[in-house]
Amino acid sequence: MLGSLQANMNRQGVNTVQKGCCNACEKPIVGQVITALGKTWHPEHFTCNHCNEELGTRNFFERDGFPYCEKDYHNLFSPRCAYCNGAILDKCVTALDKTWHTEHFFCAQCGQQFGEDGFHERDGKPYCRNDYFDMFAPKCNGCNRAIMENYISALNSQWHPDCFVCRDCRQPFQGGSFFDHEGLPYCETHYHAKRGSLCAGCSKPITGRCITAMFKKFHPEHFVCAFCLKQLNKGTFKEQKDKPYCHTCFEKIFG
Repeated sequence: MLGSLQANMNRQGVNTVQKGCCNACEKPIVGQVITALGKTWHPEHFTCNHCNEELGTRNFFERDGFPYCEKDYHNLFSPRCAYCNGAILDKCVTALDKTWHTEHFFCAQCGQQFGEDGFHERDGKPYCRNDYFDMFAPKCNGCNRAIMENYISALNSQWHPDCFVCRDCRQPFQGGSFFDHEGLPYCETHYHAKRGSLCAGCSKPITGRCITAMFKKFHPEHFVCAFCLKQLNKGTFKEQKDKPYCHTCFEKIFG
């Protein structure tokens, strides 16, 4: 019957030459044909391998010998952006063993895209240089700001070199020597001032023997009569207006 139908159509000028078998239904193709992937198809059988929509003359992509519409191909096989999980269709950034849309590769803290300084990684996330150091770098015990380069380690803390100075006078330490008072660095003078061990006579630190008098401390050689400047012994002086006098001078002046 098929043969007689083809003969009748041929006599009427309609070409019924078989154009091969359809790759999908394996039946002969007579009429319109689509040739793709080195095979022939009925137009209605050339469909996306995932959604089964007809591809017709639309763009399609091939995977393992099967055709896919553009949408399904990208959803199934294109790399995914680590930020939005969307398919990456164009340019991408590869970093931290992941792929990213170029517009989605930015600092996880401030949201700014990276410049010439590049990025720093922490727990699989990218950070700009400033935010990385602000969030994760050790802090200077002097100014509490991030330490990015050289630092001094002292008193169980880290310090910017410019911040490791006497807590009172803000002067750097001569020869690197400093004194610890309650976990903070001081020069020798202000360390003794904090501890109340400056000589009331010369205003210099007392590191050895001292005399305590009039609620003050003195080097023994600096505890002298305010008038004749002779050295006094504790308990053998007279006081007048917060000044010490020997007995002789006290009697002469105030007697």
